[in-house]
Amino acid sequence: MDEINSLLQGFAVVLTPMNMLLMIVGIVLGVLIGVLPGLGGANGVAILLPLTFTMTPTSAIIMLSCIYWGALFGGAITSILFNIPGEPWSVATTFDGYPMAQQGRAGEALTAAFTSSFIGAFVAVVMITFLAPLVAKFALKFGPPEFFAVYLLTFCSFVGMGKGSPFKILASMTLGFALASVGMDTVTGQLRLTFGWTELMRGFDFLIAVIGLFGIGEILLSMEEGLAFSGKHAKLDPKVVLATWKKLPQYWMTSVRSSLVGIWMGITPGGATPASFMSYGLAKKMSKDGNKFGTGQIEGVIAPETAAHAAGTSALLPMLALGIPGSPTAAVLLGGLLIWGLQPGPLLFVEQKDFVWGLIASMYLGNLVGLLVVLSTVPLFASILRIPFSIIAPVIIVICAIGAYTVHSAMLDIWFMLIFGVMGYMFKKLDYPLAPLVLALVLGDKAEDSFRQSMLLSQGELGIMYSNYLVGSITTLALILLLWPLISKGLNLIRPAKKDEFEADRPVD
Repeated sequence: MDEINSLLQGFAVVLTPMNMLLMIVGIVLGVLIGVLPGLGGANGVAILLPLTFTMTPTSAIIMLSCIYWGALFGGAITSILFNIPGEPWSVATTFDGYPMAQQGRAGEALTAAFTSSFIGAFVAVVMITFLAPLVAKFALKFGPPEFFAVYLLTFCSFVGMGKGSPFKILASMTLGFALASVGMDTVTGQLRLTFGWTELMRGFDFLIAVIGLFGIGEILLSMEEGLAFSGKHAKLDPKVVLATWKKLPQYWMTSVRSSLVGIWMGITPGGATPASFMSYGLAKKMSKDGNKFGTGQIEGVIAPETAAHAAGTSALLPMLALGIPGSPTAAVLLGGLLIWGLQPGPLLFVEQKDFVWGLIASMYLGNLVGLLVVLSTVPLFASILRIPFSIIAPVIIVICAIGAYTVHSAMLDIWFMLIFGVMGYMFKKLDYPLAPLVLALVLGDKAEDSFRQSMLLSQGELGIMYSNYLVGSITTLALILLLWPLISKGLNLIRPAKKDEFEADRPVD
């Protein structure tokens, strides 16, 4: 009851004309940031952070958090329509969202993505409201071994549950690890694989790679096919939205499972990107239509979007309760809190009660407003498919170049984007999966840091990966998923043998 009373007080703080206006402005700006490849929620919040210094902390955090919600929603738009992930966590959405758009089901895919995003975030906000003390205590148990075990679980689940040849998945992932190791070693400070180029000291930025691999790579393929736009004309009216909503309840188990995966990865913190990949892999494995994933299954859109929003939202919990940001955007918001003179941690819930519960109330309202804004503008985004590809292709290339340049304000990043674009084109022609490469590139350096810190703690003993029940259980699950192709083959061999045995023992009539 205390939490409910505090939440009602929070709604009283948020429901003022000024705060509601800031909420809507933040959502619209966030959607635009999410649509523009390369900018990202963290960069958008960081760029707009100085505009909030004249506001009260509550109004400022409401606007900035709504920019974050809008970016989470907007990332699915270009992923589904153009196969260009607007945000890192939208990569998994392209696997089935883009094929749906090619089949003329862009409106259905967008509606499913937005609605699933709303559900994932709503579940995460409810969790933040009622389980904050318990979850914060659990998050304190995570050290380097636990973090590495989570990353290992993500990699292994992709190998064990991935579509196609496990060897091609491993080859793609290995290349991603090699690219992730370029730059300065965070442990020793030495340069690795830079070959004398000072520009490579910061390594290959994930967003630049994603823009090139997916955006430019897709455009090159379309050019080869004769500059024909690969999507069909999209028609959308309220009937499409309602028809999609009628379909969604039958996937309730996928939504629940994806929400739990997202919440776990957001708090630990694994992040929205691995949460979306892991949720997609689990949905593929557990769905009766798992072998059709990648051909335009609505379940393949629901799973990653639900998990990404649940992770992105729940990442704010350790930031508020412990002062530990669970995502890059949460880190930017943490900097804003410090600038406003607020110290995140358990005492924040006591000393700044109105601020904390006002923020939590804004999560409920911001999520709802975000859903209404993006659904009302779906016809606008779906109509993009009607533009001839010969017109839209140069526009996409320019947007991609702007997105790549804004990451570090470096011209070299545009050249890297083009190189990754050629690489993406070659991967698609040779039928090698891009997702494992992207996953390894974004998480490779973090996994390496966690592993090396674990080895320093244990003086080189791998037994630290089984030093307690938490890390041991995660590591065991990761190894099971890694070996799942072999395990499933073994089970298939045993089952026919048992069946033959049973047939032999049956009495003859």
